Amino acid sequence: MKTNHKKNSAQTPPNTNTTGIARRQFLVGGASVAAASVAMGAGALPKASAKDAIIPKEVPDWSRYLGEGVNSNPYGQPSDFEKGVVRRTVDWLTPTPESSVSFAPLYRMHGIITPNGLHFERHHGGVPEIDPAEHVLLLHGFVDRPLKFSMRDLMRLPSVNRIHFVECAANTGMEWRGAQLNGVQYSHGMVSSSEWTGVKLSTLLKEAGVKDAGKWILVEGADAAGLSRSLPIKKAMDDCIVAYAQNGEMLRPEQGYPVRLIVPGWEGNINVKWLRRLEIGDKPWHHREETSKYTDLMPSGKARQFTWEMEAKSVITSPCPENQLMDKGYHTISGLAWSGAGKIKRVDVSTDGGRNWQPAALDGLVLPKSLTRFSLPWQWNGNPALLQSRAMDETGYVQPTIKQLRDVRGEWSIYHNNAIQTWHLKKDGVSENVQVG
Repeated sequence: MKTNHKKNSAQTPPNTNTTGIARRQFLVGGASVAAASVAMGAGALPKASAKDAIIPKEVPDWSRYLGEGVNSNPYGQPSDFEKGVVRRTVDWLTPTPESSVSFAPLYRMHGIITPNGLHFERHHGGVPEIDPAEHVLLLHGFVDRPLKFSMRDLMRLPSVNRIHFVECAANTGMEWRGAQLNGVQYSHGMVSSSEWTGVKLSTLLKEAGVKDAGKWILVEGADAAGLSRSLPIKKAMDDCIVAYAQNGEMLRPEQGYPVRLIVPGWEGNINVKWLRRLEIGDKPWHHREETSKYTDLMPSGKARQFTWEMEAKSVITSPCPENQLMDKGYHTISGLAWSGAGKIKRVDVSTDGGRNWQPAALDGLVLPKSLTRFSLPWQWNGNPALLQSRAMDETGYVQPTIKQLRDVRGEWSIYHNNAIQTWHLKKDGVSENVQVG
């Protein structure tokens, strides 16, 4: 069972004068790090000159001719100028596309909602093509009344609409032993946030009548992998959603069409897609994805199991390796923070590798178990900087350094890497993925 290390970074890490740095151990001398301590604050906004404000004499083509009319594209598409904003894969990460992952382009996202077409993907047996008119959700086991729900049955029941993130337990996993993937899309792109519409799982369980001996649920998908996970009844009765819609439209096939489970704040693998079966039992099943996978190897050789909750985490999405700075002067450091334990309470930002921190503003909605946007005005003087963000959630848990995680779990783990991320901003405005211990 899960070993509770939740409080290992509950105290704010102290500012230090010695910081170990690595990109396969990246070294920066004290003088250059000191140069990275540039002034933070609003400063002067960039101003256009008078000549820049003159209305051009030439009228651009897009203002001279009629554009396409209504219904020229019945399902709307992004502008052609945004065609590069897509999910991407890493060739060496998984052997086949049927059992693979695609990463969300966090560096070009705005707000806290991930568009349906950009939500990261994780498949274990490819995307099944399911006819919703034939799909059935079975609820059986330790219940008074075994039940079958068609999609029409589910959509007739009272619905809820809630915004929650889904994060793969392996998000940032490749960074355990050192900085690997030079881009926020690849290092952190297995997280997305959506508004989910569906029926509370507790509604279905109450209708079936769970027996006193029923303490666990086997949640099973209809994909070729038959992916399944054990879910405690306590969590199921709390906030889980049997979802059929995402961001105002029916689920996309890659997101579980026609119905999936949403388990707010818990690792993505237990948010089973293409949901077909809920079996109530008295103990966990210990199936493949909770024994051989999705466990955390400890230095002793033993593994933590059922490490469901995704701990507080954050990442700067601008500047980052994909978003370079073109000029000195005023910029806004911005990014995303999230926690499976509830709301984000605070995010601090450092430009000198964690020696000094300044609180960022939390922008827009701050919701439990959802992505939260943060920002900080910053004057860049052109010197190198080590950019970091550090999240704290409403429980008081503080996002740890990679050293703090390794001290507890060693270097061979994969899952639940919520360490502070560092971008090394160089003089030319380009950022590189590095690690600061």
